[in-house]
Amino acid sequence: MTGREQIVPAAADREQVVSAAADRERIVSAAADPERIVSAAADRLLSAAAERRPCSPVRDLLGSMDVAAAYEVQRRLTARRLSAGAVVTGRKIGLTSPAVQRELGVDQPDFGVLFADMDVSGAAEVPVTRLLQPKAEAEIAFVLAADLDGEGLDLAAVRAAVAYASPALEIVDSRIADWDITITDTVADNASSGLYVLGEARLPLTAFEPREATMRMHAAGTLVSEGNGAACLGDPLNALLWLAHTAREYGDPLRAGQVVLSGALGPMVSVSAGVTVSAEISGLGTVCAAFTDKDPS
Repeated sequence: MTGREQIVPAAADREQVVSAAADRERIVSAAADPERIVSAAADRLLSAAAERRPCSPVRDLLGSMDVAAAYEVQRRLTARRLSAGAVVTGRKIGLTSPAVQRELGVDQPDFGVLFADMDVSGAAEVPVTRLLQPKAEAEIAFVLAADLDGEGLDLAAVRAAVAYASPALEIVDSRIADWDITITDTVADNASSGLYVLGEARLPLTAFEPREATMRMHAAGTLVSEGNGAACLGDPLNALLWLAHTAREYGDPLRAGQVVLSGALGPMVSVSAGVTVSAEISGLGTVCAAFTDKDPS
């Protein structure tokens, strides 16, 4: 993610936001019980998604800097999805902008898990009814040809593991009301994942240099975001290397065939039904998404 915007709830906060009041009593008794804290945070995010109402931040449970606890919440939510039949298609990297890292008081990116039902690349329209507070950002996606599970990973190794790059739109979303997030809120919430769209272009890295790319994104025909490859940790391949190391450390390394959304090349923008967003990444091509309020058939 590259920035935050204030979103004003459409109705009274009391009706739109999942109240944390019931959790507060549990916080006191759970203060010395990490298991109960993690479970309470996971339950709050699950309820927000199921009831389609944004919830209060989970940092009142996890604290603002306990990233390990936040990833444990994410891991549990992922496990629940897998037990229900979901299929992992890859990962997404967030917080690749130094400006956003400073805003959240962190010095590292984060990651989330991509599932097959998040991929709306072939859809004529993208239903905003599946989302709560959607925003779009343009990225470079890498599809892997080899596992990244060995020791001594470096830029040469991750470059060699990439089958091809594609232009992508990540449609980020947050179960946290008003995007009022710290690092622990977004990590626990699967790095604020929503949906993603891959463009048709598939270029090997022998024909495309990610750090040299420039990006221009339009919404409803108006230029709304610009950026470049250097905005993503200096090079999107740096982001891929960070993720390869981190995923391996967490015991779930990147695998051949997976998609990696490497991080935004410019600021995100809010999206709504009736708007078409298109992004052009130099040397790579264009990716588009038309948003609708119609429920998916």
